[in-house]
Amino acid sequence: MAMKPERHLWHFDLSPLSQSTFAFPALNRLVLSICAIIGLNSMSHHAVADELISSEPDASHYAFANYLGSGIYRTSGQSAAVVNVPLGFDLDESDEHRLKLRLTASFGFFDYSFNDLPGGSFPKSVGTITITPGIEYHWLVDEQLTIESYVDLGYGHNFSTHSHVGIFSTGLSTQYCFNSPEYSPVWVNRIYYAGYKSNQNDSTEGYSVFKTGVDFGVNYDWTWDDTRVEPRLFVAGHWYFDQLKFVTPVGDDVLTSYTYEVGTTLAFSKPLTLAAIGLDSVEFDRLGLSYQVGGGLKVWRLIFEFPL
Repeated sequence: MAMKPERHLWHFDLSPLSQSTFAFPALNRLVLSICAIIGLNSMSHHAVADELISSEPDASHYAFANYLGSGIYRTSGQSAAVVNVPLGFDLDESDEHRLKLRLTASFGFFDYSFNDLPGGSFPKSVGTITITPGIEYHWLVDEQLTIESYVDLGYGHNFSTHSHVGIFSTGLSTQYCFNSPEYSPVWVNRIYYAGYKSNQNDSTEGYSVFKTGVDFGVNYDWTWDDTRVEPRLFVAGHWYFDQLKFVTPVGDDVLTSYTYEVGTTLAFSKPLTLAAIGLDSVEFDRLGLSYQVGGGLKVWRLIFEFPL
């Protein structure tokens, strides 16, 4: 994963795939605004595209943005992040299964920080973009166990180097809800592969990971505006079968073979919206923060979804 000096790229997941709902007017405004930024950014850099493709290091780490998860990624003083906008549509559903169309758009914004948020400043250019559509299948084994699988095939573009990548990912996971009403713990195991091929020197990269973690309550909740709010904690570990590489222009590359994560979220009994900023049809039922560390990598995650 390439990190560019003196650049900051913040990353948030707006909502979980299974619970994201967008009304068309709000979605149109968001998409049109992003497309306008993309268009202006592309026009201003088109003249130097060929030179940049051959001279810049391959910053194809953004191809994995949808799978690494939300957060501020930092290695050796360098930081990077993206904005994920997941959309999900149920294709078929019964008591035994659920079939969904998944589509996630990931946008990278350079030179943008939390300090810009209070003043209402918006990024002036888009650094990277990836689109990863796919199919997701849930097998509802019983009231406690769910088995999930997915296949994605997507595309990514880096506006700094004017290079692009093809993306492929597939995975299998289990989710088990323990019979403990006081703490309602959920044990999740995931194994998946993600890879890309870039037009920049025909380079390829991929990684496989096993992730396991537990999300649990603290036997306490309260009511706020007719919504039950439950604080929850989670712990997780990630083990990479193929070392995940973060390419840094200055210094040695960072090879990550494991990370550990701890965090906390607030779970809401009914979804909240972003009506305050005009996105009243964007819903989320979690809000939290976590810290992930290991193998030279440090990650702060801002969470709007089930964290595991």
